[in-house]
Amino acid sequence: MKKKVCMVVPSFSAKGGIATVVGGYKNSELERKYDVIYIESYCDGNKVKKIFKAIGAYFLFLKEMVMNKPGLVHIHSSFGGSFYRKLPFVYIANFFNIPVINHIHGSEIANLYINASERKKRLVENCFDKCKYLVVLSEEWKNNLQVVNTKTPKIVIENYSTIHKECLKRKNHQKKNILFLGFITELKGCFDIPEIAKKVIEKNENVEFILAGSGEIEKLQEIIAEKGISQYFSFPGWVKKDEKEKLLKNADIFFLPSYTEAMPMSILEAMGYGLPIVTTNVGGIPQLVEEGKNGYMTEPGNIDCFVNVILELIENDELIYSMGKESIEKAYENYSLEKHLHKLCKLYENVLGD
Repeated sequence: MKKKVCMVVPSFSAKGGIATVVGGYKNSELERKYDVIYIESYCDGNKVKKIFKAIGAYFLFLKEMVMNKPGLVHIHSSFGGSFYRKLPFVYIANFFNIPVINHIHGSEIANLYINASERKKRLVENCFDKCKYLVVLSEEWKNNLQVVNTKTPKIVIENYSTIHKECLKRKNHQKKNILFLGFITELKGCFDIPEIAKKVIEKNENVEFILAGSGEIEKLQEIIAEKGISQYFSFPGWVKKDEKEKLLKNADIFFLPSYTEAMPMSILEAMGYGLPIVTTNVGGIPQLVEEGKNGYMTEPGNIDCFVNVILELIENDELIYSMGKESIEKAYENYSLEKHLHKLCKLYENVLGD
């Protein structure tokens, strides 16, 4: 008989990397080994809808603890509002003496803990102390979490990539497609893109910047219009699976100029489609991108460096292909779904005593 695992997740249709990660668990080896019950605690929409979703999740979770008493609780959390929404799940599970794995996907430890009041720091410490394990996405973030005063063990389980070897080919597009996927915000570096694009276009006009995501789109479009380069941009909005696949298949370069990250699923997805990566050296990204091999990294906000490496790529089809080949090989060797699930199942076995 399979052991029960209760997993607290966002809605499978929600925007963001966490929903993408847990979406891969459906019909996977994880479900073949364990009886996984999903409790959706978050959804997209207005504040009222989100509140009712959370309240409903607390009742469903409590019912699960009473009626079925799973062997462990696996909570997918982040920082900010996500952290506070997940607190009741930790406390309820503790009340029923059920071990908790807290899978932390966020990257803003400064806002959650370092710059927080003493009261909030104690709250974070208390939450982490009540967990059996903390799962983090990279060695970098394991080290960053050392600032939190907790003895709870931290385990690194990287996010994963779905491999599409059939997409690795020389596209030889005359106009190169530079793709961004994610929330359009300052933290993602999106407001650096207009200046980067302007400088690139001044030297090579055969380029289109495709910014797929939701967020501060109108504000960004105004800046782009002021620079007179709107014709070089497209904004498809937040894209679902099929449309995202089309964008990734048709892209030449993946661009993520973030100021903070943990281990971005968007980069892993792009690697799985054989794309060279242009990004920043923050969080767990240096584990994914090997400088000069499958992409280029620089510090956040380095406009001229981004301009130079983008120009180098768009003017060299063979470089785009060779870096894309390195991306897909690195993703296959180190970040496959199978490797991710193997690590996760080993952790479950450790907790459940299999």
